[in-house]
Amino acid sequence: MQQKKVHIMTFGCQMNVSDSEKITALLRTIDYEPVASIGEADMVIVNTCSVRAKAEERIYGILLTMKGELKNNPDLLIGVGGCVAQQEGERLLKKIPHLGFVFGTHNLHLLPQIVRQAETGKRTCETAFIDDGSRFDLSPDYDSGLAITRSITIMQGCDNFCSYCIVPYVRGREVSRQKSDILEEIQKVSAGGVREVTLLGQNVNSYGTKSGDGSDFARLIRDVAKIPGIERIRFMTSHPKDLSAPLVECYSDVEKLCSHIHLPVQSGSDRILALMNRGYTRSDYIGKIEKLKLIRRDLLVTSDIIVGFPGETEEDFQDSLSLMTTVGYSDTYSFVYSPRPETKAAKMPDNASKGEKSERLKRLFALQKNLTKSVHDSYVGKRVEVLVEGESKKTGQVYGRTSGNRTVNFSGSSSLIGTLQRPLIIKNLQNSLLGELE
Repeated sequence: MQQKKVHIMTFGCQMNVSDSEKITALLRTIDYEPVASIGEADMVIVNTCSVRAKAEERIYGILLTMKGELKNNPDLLIGVGGCVAQQEGERLLKKIPHLGFVFGTHNLHLLPQIVRQAETGKRTCETAFIDDGSRFDLSPDYDSGLAITRSITIMQGCDNFCSYCIVPYVRGREVSRQKSDILEEIQKVSAGGVREVTLLGQNVNSYGTKSGDGSDFARLIRDVAKIPGIERIRFMTSHPKDLSAPLVECYSDVEKLCSHIHLPVQSGSDRILALMNRGYTRSDYIGKIEKLKLIRRDLLVTSDIIVGFPGETEEDFQDSLSLMTTVGYSDTYSFVYSPRPETKAAKMPDNASKGEKSERLKRLFALQKNLTKSVHDSYVGKRVEVLVEGESKKTGQVYGRTSGNRTVNFSGSSSLIGTLQRPLIIKNLQNSLLGELE
């Protein structure tokens, strides 16, 4: 059979990046190889995100403009997957006449047959939820190549139903993979040269809660740490209310667990946290951070913060700013609230203007810039351990990350890739650090 080419456009979270790797592996089974541009492709797949309204609008814009690609290649096959596909389903096929197929977040395993149907001219939409572990049975046979890091999906979905969040509606309820399958996949990528794994899920620290086989997230981390060749373990994303004592204890005695945690707080105001249905208070959150930092003193914390949630006052926003300073985040990922279909917050009254929300976001960015600078400045003059991941854009340099997830560039050759080095940090470059090896 003649080999064809596919270009995959990935938007959104780490989960989507991981899904795109699986899509690539699945399409290889029907003789499609990935290419870097639409112009080279026989098929384009857009793997989408709908967490924010702007992300969704951008996807529609891309799909509409893609009609122009058909002038150059009338046989180009176009498909959409991910969260927008799950949310919109058949509506996408109606709105975008040149779209060939749509597949949801639970339907990756059906992609080969969906594509084969689309190749015959049959427009297909598969978005049925599959609320058991069978959808994980993909056993992706991707080549590690020169990759030093790899994301491993350990669970999907979320049972929390935060009032602003669309994830339970587009990713479904929580389902955990079998631990044996996870460990087998990590052993495989380790044998291929991977030295750092990131365990992925919408709420990783509730892994195993519903599995009934005795597995939990802390035990999983300890088992991953035993796999030869794996030097570092990361995970994302965590829900603060599910940060268990056994997981906190892992930071005490699992050396391979990195000194970084992404712990989305969303707001520093107790009133807004209650409206968000987050299940914890400001004091609860700070207490958990303090416990973590007592155990792992070099721990860096990153977070997500929503600005302009319905009903947020200036006082509520000030609570978020003060929390940022109290925790001393190394980074925050922040955006203005946008209503999402089916969520409770979409029906809440909202009195703040767009201008007020934009102005608050600017102030938050300014504060975070100073906090990040303070964190980076604290590295200057010190040696830090860096796992070298690849060659930098600047000739003669390599890059990697610290255990705390700070990017470091320093002089070195490609022979260092995959090794742990201890460069001296000589400069804060704002978004990264500059180091040197003796």
